[in-house]
Amino acid sequence: MANVKILIVDDEPSITATVRAYLEKEGFTVFSVIDGPAALKAARTLKPDLIVLDVMLPGMDGFEVLQQLRRESDVYVLMLTARSGETDKIVGLSVGADDYLTKPFSPRELVARIKAVLRRNRAGGEAALAFRRLRIDIAARRVWKDDAELDLTSIEFDMLAALARHYGRVLGRDQLIEQVWGNDYYGDERVVDVHLGRLRRKIEDDPANPALIATVRGAGYRFEDEPL
Repeated sequence: MANVKILIVDDEPSITATVRAYLEKEGFTVFSVIDGPAALKAARTLKPDLIVLDVMLPGMDGFEVLQQLRRESDVYVLMLTARSGETDKIVGLSVGADDYLTKPFSPRELVARIKAVLRRNRAGGEAALAFRRLRIDIAARRVWKDDAELDLTSIEFDMLAALARHYGRVLGRDQLIEQVWGNDYYGDERVVDVHLGRLRRKIEDDPANPALIATVRGAGYRFEDEPL
């Protein structure tokens, strides 16, 4: 893990110190900043593999930082929120967070979540998956709809690839979580619905009436583009 860089963005010194200690014990290279503008600057210069991003920050809150990050990077982001309600979590996921954790949290759980996120397969030896509307290059992590390339986040790509590999089959939330987040994911299964909604807005002609990814009520989701 020594080559894996993690950026902590939090203005609470005690939290930063604790998280840093646990991550460095696991062999990660750790950097930290205390506000939103510094987070953006550090992300651009350090190019971390994962960012632990607090919601409540001076200068610019975590949601705004994440929105700006997503315009230029697909770096993995795990958000921290001090509120136990669903609003912060859903907003964070809808903006593009890969996972979230509510304060106070166990440092061991945070480390486990980070490891699960980093285990996601960014590339592989598979050939491109070709369908009538979509072409998915697994190794290059690129997607085209008709002749236009789509801009997907890491999770959106992994979710689409998982569904496309199982063309015609229904995948439940638990199966998608296992394939996208890993089988040791601790979070809420509704993370699937949030990211799938974002994915549909990018690939469907009419996201309210999806034709490429169908919802099978009570069972899960099914990829329905026609293979070539």
